[in-house]
Amino acid sequence: MSIDPRGGRLLGFGQCVGGIAQMAYVVPDMEAAIDWWVRDMRTGPWFLLESFTGADHIYRGAPSRADVRIAMAFAGHMQIELIQPKDDHPSVYREMIDRRGHGFHHVGIACDDVDAEIPAYLARGYTLAHTAGVPTGGHVAYLDGGAAYPHFIELIPATPGMDAAFTAFWRASVDWDGKDPIRPFA
Repeated sequence: MSIDPRGGRLLGFGQCVGGIAQMAYVVPDMEAAIDWWVRDMRTGPWFLLESFTGADHIYRGAPSRADVRIAMAFAGHMQIELIQPKDDHPSVYREMIDRRGHGFHHVGIACDDVDAEIPAYLARGYTLAHTAGVPTGGHVAYLDGGAAYPHFIELIPATPGMDAAFTAFWRASVDWDGKDPIRPFA
């Protein structure tokens, strides 16, 4: 296990637990967004999950039926996530689009214990907007800062599954030759 000089445990992709691991954007067209990131930002390859929904997704206190496509890639050690809603069901993604359109959505922070982090954010005025189980283990929590912070913060569980998956995505980006720009999430 590596230790970051700031005191946090380093994950395999070079970011530390407790630090920013991800920047995310809601997009109207996944393929067009990926094309822009590949062509103009030279970022890839992208790992695409065609459907992300589940019985345990809770949005603003109620079960959520929203379905989204998600793609992830690395720019250096920073993960970029693209999210495309597949329907009009209420969600943190639709909420942001309705609030100000497509574009920047959230900052993702890697956490050892998502549930333990939530109370400190609530005490600072954030509200819990969304929770969902994730394929890499555990559950994420989206926090809404309201007018003080007009984007969401996502607390991401730094599970062994998350570290392994994200590290594999990062490794694929090192010396990427531009081939196979879209790959399956699994």
